[in-house]
Amino acid sequence: MDTVALILMVIGALNWGLVGIFQFDLVAAIFGGMSGVVSRIIYTVVGLAGIWGITMLFRRHNRAGIMSERGE
Repeated sequence: MDTVALILMVIGALNWGLVGIFQFDLVAAIFGGMSGVVSRIIYTVVGLAGIWGITMLFRRHNRAGIMSERGE
């Protein structure tokens, strides 16, 4: 699940980079505009992956802290 979420976050970041630099929304261009059903589903899934990514950030931080306390 973490790998899928990371891939979706990278796709989302690349899309936002295109929007910021070139004012081009690749997801909207491929799947029928920002108001298209498929586009909205993709935006929602990428957003959920971002929320999952927040949990990954804290889980990795906690694991590193636990390992350093044990002397590993």
